[in-house]
Amino acid sequence: MESPSITAAIAAFAADRTLHPPPSALDVARLSLVDWAAVALAGLGEPVATITRDLVGEEAGAAQATVLGLGRKVPARAAALANGALSHALDYDDTHFAYVGHPSVAVFPAAFAMAERQGASGAAFLEAALIGMEAACRIGHWLGTRHYNHGFHQTATSGAFGAAMAAGRLLCLDEDRLRHALGIVATRASGLKSQFGTMGKPYNAGTAAANGVEAALLAARGFISRPDGLECGQGFAETHAGEAVSPESALAGLGRDFWFEAVQHKFHACCHGLHASLEALIHLRQEAGFSAERVSAVQIRVNPRWLRVCDLPAPRTGLEAKFSYRLTSAMALAGRSTAALDTYSEASCADPDLLRLRDRVRVEGDAAIRDTAASVQLTFTDNRSREAFFDLDTPMEFAARHTRIEGKVHALLPADEARAVMALFDAPETASAAAMAEAIGRAAIRLGSRA
Repeated sequence: MESPSITAAIAAFAADRTLHPPPSALDVARLSLVDWAAVALAGLGEPVATITRDLVGEEAGAAQATVLGLGRKVPARAAALANGALSHALDYDDTHFAYVGHPSVAVFPAAFAMAERQGASGAAFLEAALIGMEAACRIGHWLGTRHYNHGFHQTATSGAFGAAMAAGRLLCLDEDRLRHALGIVATRASGLKSQFGTMGKPYNAGTAAANGVEAALLAARGFISRPDGLECGQGFAETHAGEAVSPESALAGLGRDFWFEAVQHKFHACCHGLHASLEALIHLRQEAGFSAERVSAVQIRVNPRWLRVCDLPAPRTGLEAKFSYRLTSAMALAGRSTAALDTYSEASCADPDLLRLRDRVRVEGDAAIRDTAASVQLTFTDNRSREAFFDLDTPMEFAARHTRIEGKVHALLPADEARAVMALFDAPETASAAAMAEAIGRAAIRLGSRA
C-alpha cells in the first residue's frame, strides 16, 4: 500500500471546516496564547524587536495588522515578521519536543496578522492557530532529528509550514490551494541553528511567520507551486536533510489527537534544552539545603543533540548565557533566579563567584537519555554525592500549569499589563481577533510609555 502524502494529509487537515479541535487542546492553546503575549510584551525593548519594528514601520503600507509597540497597523506579512521576531527575542516561549521547535512564535503572529486582515472572530483565530501549530508538530516530526541535528532551526522551517496552514485556514483556502501554499513554503523556508546566541535566532521565528502569511496570500491568488514540495524528489525533505520518517507515524490520529497538547511552557528564561538539568539542580538544592561552596563538582548528562545547541562553555553576553549548561547550572547552584530576565547579563557572565561554580560543571552526552530529560550528579567537598533525574515530559496537571504561567506573567509584566494578558485566556469566546490584538497592542504602548 502506498504511503500517504504528508502534503496532501496536512492540507486536508487544515482545510476541513467540519474539524473542531477538542476543548482540552483549545485550553492548552489558550495558555500558550497568554504565555506568548506575556513574553512578547516583555521582549519589546530587545534590540532585535526594535530593529525589526523600525524596519516594518519605515516601510509602512496597508493598515492590516497590529505590530506590538509600533502604535499603528502595517501589512499582515510585515506584522507577522516583527511580532514573530520580538516574541522570540527573550527565548522564553513554549517548545514542543515532537520536533524540538517553538510553535507559538511562528504561528500566533501569522494567525493574528491574517485574522486581523480578514476580520475573523477570536474563536476562528484560536482554532486556526491551533491547527497551524499541530501541522508544525506533525511536519517537524516527519522531518525528524536528522534535519535538526544537521543544523536547521525547526522553529523556522516546520514553523513556516504551520504558519501557512493557520493563515490559509483563515483565508478559507481549499485543499488544492493549501497544497500550493505548502509548496511555496518548501522553496522559501530556512533558518540555521548556527544563529543561536544572536539576533538571528528570534529573526528565524519572524521569517517563519512572515513566510507563512506570504505563502497563503500567494496561494489564494492562484500562485502555482510544486504541490508535493515537501516530499518530492529534490523537495524540502531531501534537500534539507529531512529524515522523512514514516508518514503513517507522523500522521497518526491527525484531526483526532492533538500532539500540541504536550507542548512545554518555559519556566526558566533560557533555551529549553537546559530546563531539565535546572529543574534537577533546583530540586537537589531545595531537598539537601547545601551551600554552593560545598559543591566540588557537577556532572550533567543529557541527550547528545543538546551539546550542539546549548552548551556554550564560557558565554560572554546575556544572550549567550541562555545557551550555556555550565553558567546556568552555576546560577541555579548559587540560588540566582533562572526565571528572572535580568539574571542573564554580561555581569553574570563575568561574576567571579559564578565563574568559580561554572568551572566545576562538566556536561556529557548520553544517547540513552531522552531529549526532554537530564541526569545531574553533585559531588561535595567531603566526597559525598547526590543525584537527581528530571524529565520535562512528566505530565503536569492543567491547573498547575495554569498557575505557573499566571505566576510567570505577573513576574514579567506590571500589574495592569499582566491582568490584560491573563484576560486573553477567555477572550476568544467573546472578542474578535482584532480586538484581542489591539488589547495586546495597547498594553505594549503603555509599557513603552513607562520605559
